[in-house]
Amino acid sequence: MGLERKFMQGETPVRLEDGSVIAGYASWFGVEDKGRDVVEAGAYCDSLARMSAEGRRVKMLWQHDPAQVIGVWDEVREDARGLYVKGRLLPGVEKAREAAELIDAGALDGLSIGYTVKRAGKDGQGRRLLKELELWEVSLVTFPMLPSARVGAKADPLRDVARAIEAARLELARD
Repeated sequence: MGLERKFMQGETPVRLEDGSVIAGYASWFGVEDKGRDVVEAGAYCDSLARMSAEGRRVKMLWQHDPAQVIGVWDEVREDARGLYVKGRLLPGVEKAREAAELIDAGALDGLSIGYTVKRAGKDGQGRRLLKELELWEVSLVTFPMLPSARVGAKADPLRDVARAIEAARLELARD
């Protein structure tokens, strides 16, 4: 089976911290997406263990484009809720700077995984149950498949101070 992509938006937003660090959930366990897929807990364990043993990392891409690596995922792990990711957008990469601006402005609101299915089944409702996946990449995307999630930006305190000073300056200029 070929590489598949699963767009993700979660109830816990992806956060932008310090202008380049992002964190959030790339996949939720037990939640049906628009494609009628449900990822089961433990689906990523073997893949993540193999990657770690081989010294490889999950790639951070822009819109699933393998020619546009925009950062690095420093932490990719399963927990009770799903697949948690934390990484850094690389400021020396133009598309990464654009992604940071889009996340900060609320214009970009999704994560998507690129994977191959190793093991899956069907439930009584005809949904595909994804039991084991080979994870290749997690992308920042425009249109996620799981509607229950939203990407947000964590405020940068210095930027907030600068905006407040600028607002006050403009107010004084009007007086």
